[in-house]
Amino acid sequence: MPTLFRFLFICAVIAGSIYGVMVALVTFVQPSEREVTIRIPSERVNPPQ
Repeated sequence: MPTLFRFLFICAVIAGSIYGVMVALVTFVQPSEREVTIRIPSERVNPPQ
C-alpha cells in the first residue's frame, strides 16, 4: 500500500504545481490588446451568379 500512497501523493503534487502555475499566469500576465484585420476575398462575400 505505501506505493499507492506515494503515487497519489506525487500525482497531487504535480496537479497542485500545474494549478499554481495557472494561477500565477492569470495573476501576473496581462494580455496586450491590438487591432486585428482579416481580409475576406470578394468571391466569398459576393459569389458569382
